[in-house]
Amino acid sequence: NNATQQRYVHLHNEARRNVGIGIGMTWDKTLDDHAHSYAQKLKVDCIIEHSVSHYGENLAWADYDFTVDHIVKMWVDEKQFYDYNSNTCAPNQMCGHYTQVVWRKSVRLGCAKERCNNSHQLIAICNYDPPGNAAGERPF
Repeated sequence: NNATQQRYVHLHNEARRNVGIGIGMTWDKTLDDHAHSYAQKLKVDCIIEHSVSHYGENLAWADYDFTVDHIVKMWVDEKQFYDYNSNTCAPNQMCGHYTQVVWRKSVRLGCAKERCNNSHQLIAICNYDPPGNAAGERPF
């Protein structure tokens, strides 16, 4: 629904503002459709793997009924593992979800959340365009 979409946009833009990115993301129907279509596929067997597309993509899953705030917080909390100076993640840590959220060139967003079939697990997907995490580039 529109309130959920706006919450995703708000939380992404808040994280971007926190690192000085004034370029906000906007909701995109094509990315929304892509995320929902892929979420429908993933929920069948609940195997979390990235799609093959030209969009940036963040995935999340949980054993509890996570909200939009929980989802985006999981990704933004990776900030602590990102070293801007070396443009790398701390050893044995993930930070690519965070860098995608704050990727300056990514300006369109679409997300979906589904409950897995035959399971209580939930999966969430956000797609980004243009995609982030280009090799050798800093997010901001």
